[in-house]
Amino acid sequence: MAGETSKLTITKSLLALKQQSGKSYSQIAEETGLTNVFIAQLFRRQAQLKPDTAAKLQAAVPNIPVELLHEMMKPPMRSYDPNLIQEPAVYRLNEAVMHFGESIKEIINEEFGDGIMSAIDFYCSVDKGKGVDGKDRVVITFDGKYLPYTEQKSEHMVSRLHRH
Repeated sequence: MAGETSKLTITKSLLALKQQSGKSYSQIAEETGLTNVFIAQLFRRQAQLKPDTAAKLQAAVPNIPVELLHEMMKPPMRSYDPNLIQEPAVYRLNEAVMHFGESIKEIINEEFGDGIMSAIDFYCSVDKGKGVDGKDRVVITFDGKYLPYTEQKSEHMVSRLHRH
């Protein structure tokens, strides 16, 4: 697919420019006011760069050409490679969510009611911490808006409001 080839080419260019900058995602995040995961998503064309943030990103990574900044401001084709699950870090994240998922869902229901966490109105960051044993800990924060399921009353359906 032509769009995927273009996305792959742009992503490779962006990741090379990020590497040339010598900065980590966390450093760029600190300079732009975004989360480190969102910065990674921008460089992978999984998120849209907003015009108000473009100048901050260009200041943080000055070697990004204006043409690529403009590409980053287009709505991306969000996707993932199904083979990504074979990467051990991704596999473990998936395993953790699957293992704890039922309990997390039950707690969401107890605390909020029948609903889910948005993955669109959503913030994510990866931080480094120290455990009580002094060993390094990976701290992943998922911060999503609560979305309640709604009772589906026919009189609330917009498509039915204007029928005569």
